[in-house]
Amino acid sequence: MARSPNMSGSRRLLARVRDTMAGAGTAQERLDGIATTIAADLVAEVCSIYVLRAGEILELFANTGLTPEAVHRTRLNIGEGLIGIIAQRARPIALTNVQDHPAYVYRPETGEERYHSLAGVPILRDGRVTGVLAVQNRTQRQYTEEELETLETIAMVVAEMIAGGGLISVDELQAIEGLTMLPVSVEGVRLNGGLAIGTAYRHERRISIDKLVADDTEAERIRFGGALGEMHGAIDRMLAASDVASGGEHREILETYRMFAEDAGWLARIHEAIETGLTAEAAVIKVRNDTRVRFRQQMDPYLRERLHDFEDLANRLLNHLAGDPETAPNSPETRDIILFARNMGPAELLDYDRAALRGLVLEEGSATTHVAIVAKALDIPVIGRAAEVMATVENNDIVVLDGDNAEVHVRPSEETLQSFSDTLNARQQRIAAYASLHDVPAETKDGLRLSLSINAGLFIDIQNMKDTGADGIGLYRTEIPFMESNDFPDVDRQAELYKRVIDESDGRPVIFRTLDVGGDKGLPYWKVDEGENPAMGWRAVRVALDRPVLLRHQFRALIRAAEGRDLSVMFPMITEVAEFDSLVAILNQELKTAEERNRKLPRLLKVGTMLEVPALAFQMKALLQRVDFVSVGSNDLFQFLFASDRGSPLLADRYDPLSPPALNLLGELVRQCDEAGKPISLCGEMASRPLDAMGLGGLGFRNLSMTPSAIGPVKAMIRSLSASDLKRYLDTLLQSHEHSLREKLREFAVDHGVMI
Repeated sequence: MARSPNMSGSRRLLARVRDTMAGAGTAQERLDGIATTIAADLVAEVCSIYVLRAGEILELFANTGLTPEAVHRTRLNIGEGLIGIIAQRARPIALTNVQDHPAYVYRPETGEERYHSLAGVPILRDGRVTGVLAVQNRTQRQYTEEELETLETIAMVVAEMIAGGGLISVDELQAIEGLTMLPVSVEGVRLNGGLAIGTAYRHERRISIDKLVADDTEAERIRFGGALGEMHGAIDRMLAASDVASGGEHREILETYRMFAEDAGWLARIHEAIETGLTAEAAVIKVRNDTRVRFRQQMDPYLRERLHDFEDLANRLLNHLAGDPETAPNSPETRDIILFARNMGPAELLDYDRAALRGLVLEEGSATTHVAIVAKALDIPVIGRAAEVMATVENNDIVVLDGDNAEVHVRPSEETLQSFSDTLNARQQRIAAYASLHDVPAETKDGLRLSLSINAGLFIDIQNMKDTGADGIGLYRTEIPFMESNDFPDVDRQAELYKRVIDESDGRPVIFRTLDVGGDKGLPYWKVDEGENPAMGWRAVRVALDRPVLLRHQFRALIRAAEGRDLSVMFPMITEVAEFDSLVAILNQELKTAEERNRKLPRLLKVGTMLEVPALAFQMKALLQRVDFVSVGSNDLFQFLFASDRGSPLLADRYDPLSPPALNLLGELVRQCDEAGKPISLCGEMASRPLDAMGLGGLGFRNLSMTPSAIGPVKAMIRSLSASDLKRYLDTLLQSHEHSLREKLREFAVDHGVMI
């Protein structure tokens, strides 16, 4: 690797700072010495070091060049002045004339009016700002990129000094709030439903770095190369074990993870940090901190979520450098773990004993987080965006995780714990009873048969289909493998994936939904503006029609994968019949091309549409002349129907799918499909809830697709139900003007012995 001409100078300054830190005197005296050393080496007339105090206040702790009386007197809020802006943004700033900047704040006690240029960097530790380091000059100096990088490296060393507790008290560093032994309830966002009771386990393992500054840069490069090779080998073994142990479970995610581990830019930044004079461990930490800041400032939610894969990789590298390749914290002896983390990579979750995991709580995270996707496949309840939960929970705390209501109860009262324990015991008894329903049909007491399928997107879901006795896959989300890859899968890769899904399904029907990307479903290799309303923006078939090559490749792969077998394809986000016609024309062209190339065509091809946009409901007559089937996507349909963002906690329960307008709309769709002789199904979250599924059955739905864990409860509900009794009762309610019919339907279920 070519060395920057300033690398040796950076190493020299780093060595001087190390000697100052190791010298005699108090922490304050050593910090003063660091400021003097930096100013002299960078030919700066001022060097200031600000430390973050409790209350989000930046206090000037050391300086050379400013008025001495300003130390411990000058204080700035986060976002106040240029120093406050650096802390707020957690990014460096270099200016030739600070007094022209709109954020410039003059503090007369500092005497800094004589200085024009400034270069400042945040002091980061574990991705959090703990202070600001800045230099200034009287001239309008142009600070170089190498000088900023040098300041960032020195700031990392200063961060460790601040964390040592010699400058401010340990209590202030920890910022303990409240009485931690009291019961606490934290709300979040539901990522996967369910109920779990267990003991808390904090996912955090800090590697102790005793040495930040290298004695021999070449030796550090060799150490890093060895640790990197060991990590790659460990990930390869994880991939192999994943296929052997679970028939390919999570293969797509782990392969993507392996690609991140070889990211050239990430590795180059670590090598550059070593060249500045840091040890291999310190270089990994520096790049990890830089990556945290850079990714957290991304507007693209997918790119922000990928931060956690790089965090996981950095932790693994640190473990290998320390000679300890184990990445998960030492697992507690208990078998009932509720795992808590700010966020984590997917492989980190798989490091834990799956038989011991009962649930997962994340301070951050979204439905597209890799770890959330894996956790859903493992069928454990998951809550995301649980604000400040890591500040309230300690290892071995008793925890109730209510995934259905997106709440976590830490150290619950005896009464609360007993209530949830009773609920969990009853639920476990029902789950045991559901196992006996595996081979029996979903048939009502009066002989009406329903078909229950699952929604899928990972290979483990196919095994879940078999384990639950589901009739097939009513929705295969083809975008998930695209979202888990770092480049666009070509036709061969897609065909291999779809063929494997068909093969593993053992003849059960699979409905492939074409790509539903764009809007809030970003791809890491494809930058798309989300717009103000991502769910209603440029996504799904709107993307496909504007970029038809994407859809042509997907059609080509699906045709190739079917190999003379049945193939069912449906389009998402259809708004008008003309869009459906355009998509079918592209499909027909690919069928013609495949035939010309002597490829074996599907034995039977069915093409349908999802009904998610209310406008399509007013075009049913024309639509039903074209489609082979219709599948209602209730999540988006009701979001648009009620103008209610389904991701907003403030609106989550405001509008009910069991309300008269929603049920009347669904009933009318069923009526028109029945008259046209076209099957209609529903594949949204509504189908996964037994009471809601009961309402759907009363409207005439005979095909439902749901999460795998819902198959048993919904089948039990159906087998305890008289469809004719329900229809007669529901018909009397549909003209009601009530907000919701939920409680009336619940009363019907209780009165008639329906298992909900």
